[in-house]
Amino acid sequence: MIQPKVSREQVFVIDFGAQYSQLIARRIRECKVYCEIKPHTITADEIRALNPSGIVLSGGPASVYEDGAPHLDKDILHLGIPVLGICYGMQLMAHLLDGRVGPGEAREYGKTDMTVEDAGDLFAGIDKELVGWMSHGDSVIDPPNGFKITARTSNGVAAAMSDTQRKLFGVQFHPEVVHTPKGTEVLKNFLYGSCECQGLWTMKSFIDQATESIRNQVGKGQVVCGLSGGVDSSAVAALIHRAVGDQLTCIFVNNGLLRKGEAEMVQKTFGESFKMRLVYVDAEDRFLDKLSGVSDPERKRKIIGEEFIRVFEDEAAKLGEVQYLAQGTIYPDVVESGTGSAAVIKSHHNVGGLPEDMNMDLVEPLRQLFKDEVREVCEEIGLPEEITWRHPFPGPGLAVRLVGDITKERLDILREADAIVLEEIKKAGFYRTLWQVFAVLLPIRSVGVMGDFRTYANPVVLRAVTSEDAMTADWARLPYDLLERISNRIINEVKGVNRVLYDISSKPPATIEWE
Repeated sequence: MIQPKVSREQVFVIDFGAQYSQLIARRIRECKVYCEIKPHTITADEIRALNPSGIVLSGGPASVYEDGAPHLDKDILHLGIPVLGICYGMQLMAHLLDGRVGPGEAREYGKTDMTVEDAGDLFAGIDKELVGWMSHGDSVIDPPNGFKITARTSNGVAAAMSDTQRKLFGVQFHPEVVHTPKGTEVLKNFLYGSCECQGLWTMKSFIDQATESIRNQVGKGQVVCGLSGGVDSSAVAALIHRAVGDQLTCIFVNNGLLRKGEAEMVQKTFGESFKMRLVYVDAEDRFLDKLSGVSDPERKRKIIGEEFIRVFEDEAAKLGEVQYLAQGTIYPDVVESGTGSAAVIKSHHNVGGLPEDMNMDLVEPLRQLFKDEVREVCEEIGLPEEITWRHPFPGPGLAVRLVGDITKERLDILREADAIVLEEIKKAGFYRTLWQVFAVLLPIRSVGVMGDFRTYANPVVLRAVTSEDAMTADWARLPYDLLERISNRIINEVKGVNRVLYDISSKPPATIEWE
């Protein structure tokens, strides 16, 4: 698989198991500098060959002096490439360069006052008195030779250090989180000052690079794209159509796990409006037969992922010789399916759920992008607002919002409830402010009363979250009258439901989807 070429300036985040590693990468990209995550096992020779403009060492949960703590090829610090260590990354840098790291006299968690002692480098143009988000028990007690402390917390703990000559820097706080008000300015000082980046990473440049990459990979071959009508697959279809025109055939599979009206919307938008070659496949019975009796969410994902591929292969065979399958895989899909130092949270059907014996090569032009960047691509290409700002919808569809066994009857209940949720949220003007909102159907029943009769029916869970990148999310504080209206409509209009619950869990510790 050929990846789109990236900007000639790029920064690597070396991951030591931090919960914020993806956020660091996203913040750097917001500064218009391309950034990728690399595992802490990467070697100095590998870094030298890739020749990044800069390196960021992430935080992490370990102590640098513990047995088994993740470490770094020390030679990376001697390549002459600017390096910024964050939290654990700062401590590791100090440890490897013969400084002294140990438990601090005061643990610091949350917002912490800091005073800048040297206003150069990372703190150029920034106020002397700052607030930084801290999360550490250890600290740098004695910096390595050549380093000076450039900021301290109100407890006297080293909050930042620098070796300007070698362009090595460390901060004990987290500049990537919104709780550090001047964090973006600190990152920009590193990127534009020490790394001498110019800010060449834009979605226009990405589209040009991706278009060229698709042409190089595909040549004169034929491509099929699994089009769902969601933001990711729509952007992929538009990009590939832009690159190779009618060499692309979009295949829309109605697997019976779609939202209400989804099949009609996709056919009208892409087949009629955009004049793409679109094949509609009614595979509802095929998928539901495969999923019959399956309640484990990972098995659902694996079954759906493989069945999608088999459907594509069957349809591609009817089209003649097709060499490529295009997918809307994005960066969070890859991360959550397990990569480098990150653990497997859940396998995504287009990453961890792919069968090993596929007959087509993958084209995944969005694999490097976060969701907000994909939306920028959609806007740049000119896709309609209805597509561009559509909420994320999981590849396995309603199968992972239907907890327990999957049946057509239960799917119809969930579909109707979900349609009411979306209608009321849009009517109230909250759709664009939410990252996702949807209904979940639980495999239990509870007692209720409707009129003079006892009911024993299903509860529906309403899930609404706010987020910037899906790596973290918070439950949405929706108005009570809106929640009441949604609840009343679902209970009154959807047969088989007598109770509506509201999920007030954040991510972490929960995930956005229930399965």
